[in-house]
Amino acid sequence: MTDTTTPSVLFVCVHNAGRSQMAAGFLRQVAGDRIEVRSAGSMPADQINPTAVEAMRELGIDITAERPKVLTTDAVQASDVVITMGCGDACPIFPGKRYEDWELEDPAGQGIEAVRPIRDEIRGRIEQLVGELL
Repeated sequence: MTDTTTPSVLFVCVHNAGRSQMAAGFLRQVAGDRIEVRSAGSMPADQINPTAVEAMRELGIDITAERPKVLTTDAVQASDVVITMGCGDACPIFPGKRYEDWELEDPAGQGIEAVRPIRDEIRGRIEQLVGELL
């Protein structure tokens, strides 16, 4: 990437309520405005998972204002990197995009003790991604 181009990352999970929202929150915190951040779901939930919100709040990251969004072809086309988390085939494929599938446990319906390790794994992957993109 050149200095004049801001890379963009799209995180996609089924409900856009847990994993993808936590990943977007971490990326916004770590990269600031150096990376454009999007998230979406193949079947968006009505609201963000409250346990994911709590897990992120423990680290000083507030994702309460976020809302689950539907995955669109435009969002994929506008992104340089598309990271799926459990929705695989629902994501449209376009030539020239970088695709990754992060196999992460779904935090839906789990308590905070189960969500923390998922959150921490996402944080590690985000730090690696930022190192690659910047």
